[in-house]
Amino acid sequence: MSRLTLRVVQGADRGRIYAELKTPISIGREEGNTIQLNDERISRFHCKIQEDNDHLVLTDLESTNGTRVNGQDCQLRILRFGDIIAVGRSLLLFGTHEQITARVNESLTAVEDSRMISKTDSGDFDLDPVLAQSVQALRDLNQPPQLPERLSPSQAAQLAELFEYFHARIGEVVDSVKMNEKRSTVSVDLATWQLMLQLYGRLSELIRGISDPDFKLPG
Repeated sequence: MSRLTLRVVQGADRGRIYAELKTPISIGREEGNTIQLNDERISRFHCKIQEDNDHLVLTDLESTNGTRVNGQDCQLRILRFGDIIAVGRSLLLFGTHEQITARVNESLTAVEDSRMISKTDSGDFDLDPVLAQSVQALRDLNQPPQLPERLSPSQAAQLAELFEYFHARIGEVVDSVKMNEKRSTVSVDLATWQLMLQLYGRLSELIRGISDPDFKLPG
């Protein structure tokens, strides 16, 4: 089994990456865990990940507040790359970018869904262009734009505040997503979808405001 990676995407330890981990992996707030998180809602030894019959299995260690995977409470669960593990106030994304992209590609070949496939002029079937673009975007995550250098303290604070805003709003979307693992799809309610559209629009305004000094951002 390859070495494992867990990334904290929400919580006090947000942004920390635990890479090249060997199983078994324990998660909790006490020293002695493979991953020690600064979260008072996490038990001393909260959950563990171990290998069994070529599977990666997460086990909740009778924690006080429980463990969720992809929004579902679980005591025992086979993990797959791209799963979101919720412990206390923390969310951990399981897998590297490459592992998650590979899982998406495997799912696309295994699932026959008319919403995912479009018919070409020749009569053959191919990936829907929007879906194909999303898969390519997953691959491109390995080469994100770099942060600007030599920022003044006030500029760094403003940039961090901006990222914090969008991180929090996207976190709200992540928390509300409903996953159908058998069909390899997720769904959101209308309010969440409207939130995403608002964020999308706000980002377009910010991009325009940076490139056009005369453009005034709406209040």
